[in-house]
Amino acid sequence: MSQTLPPLNALRIFEAAARLESFSAAANELFVTHGAVSKQIKQLEEWLSVQLFERAGGRVKLTDAGWRYLVQVQDGFDIIANATQQLMQPNRQRRLVINSTPTLAMYWLLPHLAQFQREHPDVELRLMTSDRDISRLDAPFDVAIRRGPGDWPGYVSKPFLDEWELPLCSPALLERHPINTPADLAAHTLLYADTRPTAWQRWFTLAGVPDLKPAATQQFDHFYLALQAATDGLGVTLGPLPMMQSELENGTLIAPLPAPIAPVRGYCWIAPRTAMNDPMIAAFCQWLERSAEGLKGNASSGSGRQ
Repeated sequence: MSQTLPPLNALRIFEAAARLESFSAAANELFVTHGAVSKQIKQLEEWLSVQLFERAGGRVKLTDAGWRYLVQVQDGFDIIANATQQLMQPNRQRRLVINSTPTLAMYWLLPHLAQFQREHPDVELRLMTSDRDISRLDAPFDVAIRRGPGDWPGYVSKPFLDEWELPLCSPALLERHPINTPADLAAHTLLYADTRPTAWQRWFTLAGVPDLKPAATQQFDHFYLALQAATDGLGVTLGPLPMMQSELENGTLIAPLPAPIAPVRGYCWIAPRTAMNDPMIAAFCQWLERSAEGLKGNASSGSGRQ
């Protein structure tokens, strides 16, 4: 085996340089000089007889072969890291790090996590939120949740939760200004989120009122702020189901129009390919699927007046 292994220090430097797409950034992360990184990469390319990076004008870019090699090298490092952690901490409580988009975490994942914790009391759950692509996350994770399907090299993913959208507002707002048809929205303040800039226009088109002009608009940088503003009676938002099902059931929000229902991209769980050998990570992904199973395709369950 030793005859087929490349220089391990060069592999470590290659992984950092490839992941960061920068020799300088890799040098800073590993506390070595730029020249040391360049030398190790050159040594590795000569050992492999394969060019891993394209160099032009002081910048570097992975070749196709480099991308393929990076995925396999990261898988190998993940296996070593997991084996080391299990060896060093055999009796410690297991930590499971979940990285989810903020709105899904607040309105769907958190209310369901108690059930997983009851089923697995020996697991310490750590929930982190981010809208960034998983390739740009600063901290490692065991399972991520993002809209999909997507292209995530080196990861296993599977859709588990469908989503659709309807106008939502508070009961008090609806009493002051009834909404019986899509055209009635012209008398309301519509709430927009930067993360879903075309949502309302897409729904207007489906509703047959593509040129509708609301009385006013309010813009929020995060979707969960628009949802909270709707709850507080500041206007009408285009809200996601089944995420807002609890709010519809308890009367905090109302969906005044039963149609049209606007389907949007659903959510996938994403885990490192090598992590699927970990029983706890596999169990969490299966739990996500079970928790969402009764909601798939049931777009009419939360629509209409409540």
